[in-house]
Amino acid sequence: MNLISGIELTSGALAAQRMRLDIVAQNIANAQTTRTPEGGPYRRQIVSFETELVKRTGGSSLHTIRVGSITADRTPGQQVYNPQHPDAGPDGTVTMPNVNLAYEMVDLITASRAYEANLAIVKNSRNLAMKTLAIGK
Repeated sequence: MNLISGIELTSGALAAQRMRLDIVAQNIANAQTTRTPEGGPYRRQIVSFETELVKRTGGSSLHTIRVGSITADRTPGQQVYNPQHPDAGPDGTVTMPNVNLAYEMVDLITASRAYEANLAIVKNSRNLAMKTLAIGK
């Protein structure tokens, strides 16, 4: 496998992890949003990855990952008693978003570490390519 194909594969993983970081940030930002344009509280978004076959010239093919889908988490949000809230029901309860900040922070750290690992692969591949080119000098 040449060094350039390794960088190509890692670029797909970098894009997927960047999307995951964006969705986690969106979840954290909407952790207290009780009214959305669609109606009801914000629903936590979940990123799913899938493998993608990359066809290369010369007949070889490689596997990388990409974002397969972004779906709304179906778990119900917590019911909080707050009769003064503008979105409170007749019984005084408010349905909060189903975002758990502890889970989101773990997901954020995991995604950032995976992004850093893939970025290190790109940097190492670039350094190896530069050293290979320097052999002929």
